[in-house]
Amino acid sequence: MQRTVWLLLLLTLISNVHAEDRRLRLATTTSTQDSGLLDHLHPRFEATTGIKVDVIAVGSGKALALARNGDVDVVLAHDPAAEAAFMADGAGVDRRPVMENDFVIVGPAADPAGVASAPTASAAVARIAQAGAAFVSRGDQSGTHVKELALFEAAGIQPAGAWYLSAGQGMGPVLQMADEKPGYTLADRGTWLAMRGKLGLRLLHAGDPALKNPYHVMAVNPERHPHVQADLARAYMDFLTGGEGQALIGGFEVDGEALFQPTAAR
Repeated sequence: MQRTVWLLLLLTLISNVHAEDRRLRLATTTSTQDSGLLDHLHPRFEATTGIKVDVIAVGSGKALALARNGDVDVVLAHDPAAEAAFMADGAGVDRRPVMENDFVIVGPAADPAGVASAPTASAAVARIAQAGAAFVSRGDQSGTHVKELALFEAAGIQPAGAWYLSAGQGMGPVLQMADEKPGYTLADRGTWLAMRGKLGLRLLHAGDPALKNPYHVMAVNPERHPHVQADLARAYMDFLTGGEGQALIGGFEVDGEALFQPTAAR
């Protein structure tokens, strides 16, 4: 009897160690975290596979840096140019489209810069600069920050001065800062939809093709970093881009409005 008890204890310990080993390290953007998408996806993935996901939510630039250093197993980002460089350098393997939404410009309901009537997104940010209206920037080399800088560049403006506030924060805190100011900011639509009910800001500009916002998932190259868990990364990528994951992404809504559109099958 005692031998049986010890055997059961040993099997339990082995099982627990195995479970602890099956932990996936994911670097991703704050938009996937702040929008609530990961809380929607991960319980199903973990229940199906037994793999636990440890999330590091930062800007896309920092997420890709973590992946480049081998500090995570897989990365989900939304900065196509930086992702292409990451793959070209051999830091990642198997880049796959997952989903997309778009960026929007939000600001005070009074809209002192006249953003709502601007013909393009670059014209909208130009009006903000010309009016000296407060603009809160992510300032963190995230995909959102990179897009914002591209819009100012297209407008021929180098953003600087008292009106331009670089937060160095994720999307959620930046929206809150813009709301408190009040001021303008560029946001991904997913986080905006998830948070708009708590804010006095209004969506003032959207729909410009320049505001398209695609997301891709990439595995860290196991040849460069042999310690990464390539099998777990592959399982996660298969889930995100497979039928179940894509259906969950497409079905994720706030107030009846979808936050992301699945793109793996395109």
